[in-house]
Amino acid sequence: MLRVVLTLLLNSLSLIIVSYLFEDFHLNGFGTALLASFILSILNLLVRPVLIVLTLPLTAFTFGLFLFVMNAITLMMTQALIGQNFVIDGFGTAIIAAIILALLNLILNKLIRDRVTS
Repeated sequence: MLRVVLTLLLNSLSLIIVSYLFEDFHLNGFGTALLASFILSILNLLVRPVLIVLTLPLTAFTFGLFLFVMNAITLMMTQALIGQNFVIDGFGTAIIAAIILALLNLILNKLIRDRVTS
């Protein structure tokens, strides 16, 4: 349970960082970031596996780079569910944000994991 909460907090922090990096990525506060993180986690659990199976040939053809497009799709779905508190202006911004979110989550999870195991 603690791991789930920590993951949600780290994802929220990543979303806030991305909102500061991009003018076209609007996020109203930490509460919205936490809600977006929760919804994104649910979508990644339920919708993303279906998308991966349906687009497997394309993902294999692009050597896995199409997964960033799928991450952008889930980001766009999240912002559609949340409404005006979370807005991404354009699919290109969503793709770049998905790449940066993946990198930030990788770095933050690595830092936390190293601290917890030490």
